Amino acid sequence: MKNILIAGGSGLVGKKITQLLERKGYHIAWLSRNPEKYSQKSFAWDVEKYEMDPEAIAWADGIIHLAGEGVADKRWTASRKKAILESRTNSTALLLQTIEKSDKKPEVFISASAVGYYGFNTGDTLMDENGQAGNDFLAQVVIAWEDKVKKIEDLGIRTVMLRIGIVLDNKGGALVEMLKPPVAAPLGNGKQWMSWIAIDDLARMFFFALENKSISGIYNAVGPKPATNEELTQKAAKKVGKLYMGIGVPGFALKLVLGEMAQMVLGGNKVSAKKIRDAGFEFRYPSLEEALEKIYNTD
Repeated sequence: MKNILIAGGSGLVGKKITQLLERKGYHIAWLSRNPEKYSQKSFAWDVEKYEMDPEAIAWADGIIHLAGEGVADKRWTASRKKAILESRTNSTALLLQTIEKSDKKPEVFISASAVGYYGFNTGDTLMDENGQAGNDFLAQVVIAWEDKVKKIEDLGIRTVMLRIGIVLDNKGGALVEMLKPPVAAPLGNGKQWMSWIAIDDLARMFFFALENKSISGIYNAVGPKPATNEELTQKAAKKVGKLYMGIGVPGFALKLVLGEMAQMVLGGNKVSAKKIRDAGFEFRYPSLEEALEKIYNTD
């Protein structure tokens, strides 16, 4: 298994996975609406038009599916919520349809999912993969997304879904947003749990799932030591030398600015990494201190 096709390869996580797999000797291709735009080998697809180059599936020994509109990029209007949902479900359905039509099937299909499955706020309960789904917007998105991925599993293809937590990196995502203001401060009361994972460990988890044929089904892709919003903000601010103020940004102010999306940052969930560790995965950056050291002390 040497040829890996990545949907969503040009994103933050996709680029990190691409770099790691290429170092490991894999050949990588991306799916893109504009394949000529990238130096990376790419095949054409257009989810809105429901079109895809069938040669992509014929080429691929394995598929990694990361495609989907960013949940925190824009305010959640009705049209934005529709785009967040359909970018995930329709892209998966297009992959399914193209795989079904192909004479050659991939050996493995690894899909991103999200800890949003458990709901906006699960309090202090440690959630494992058997935990109950939430009933909010993001939980419903993840349920619909995973249901589509399970149809690929029904084809007899080894399928893995990684429910990703808050990805820590210095090039984008939560850390960059948290440290943008002149003064770093917790959100709301700061006591909400953030189940984070260092981007390097996340890329290694996708590699682990790719290489280990015993891995299938759903796994939480989070670090083993969740942190509160307050702890994460304070430690990240200290690491970069930014002033930290212990007074939280009021919830009502966040709701005014973010609307419904404020629930995502005011709530939180404490998610277990036990299943993936029991399967043999070893975290390189299991503590927040180790993760921040890696993120900010590496070129």
